[in-house]
Amino acid sequence: MTIPESGQRLPDVEFTTEDGEKLSAGDLAGEKTVLYFYPKDDTPGCTKEACAFRDRMSDYGDAGIRVYGVSLDSPESHRRFREKYGLNFPLLTDEGGQASETLGILRENGKSANRVTFLLAPDGAISKTYPEVSPDTHADEILKDAASL
Repeated sequence: MTIPESGQRLPDVEFTTEDGEKLSAGDLAGEKTVLYFYPKDDTPGCTKEACAFRDRMSDYGDAGIRVYGVSLDSPESHRRFREKYGLNFPLLTDEGGQASETLGILRENGKSANRVTFLLAPDGAISKTYPEVSPDTHADEILKDAASL
């Protein structure tokens, strides 16, 4: 499957919250939303990216934008990662990689997702897809792009 692009709707994929509850793509409609996929909790690039979002979270809140990080790691791994770095946004689990596969971002090894982000408009449509991400500048880039939504 190819990665969904601007103007398309996010396919009907489902994630698990840290509390074990299910969250579907349809549940993300209603607000501007950043859904960013990353390979693995507590690795250098993923930590840098997560901390950049953490550090800009008040700006995201002021702009009315929700942020969700997604990886194939377990809810317990996510809890440890969030606590270790004081992450102030939810991390969602795609255990088994079904959502990542549907979205065309599952790595060939089947054990992690590529670093890809979707900026969703309040109506649930994809405003912008980021298939190549720099952990250093990504949080700032999205915040700037979301201002036009």
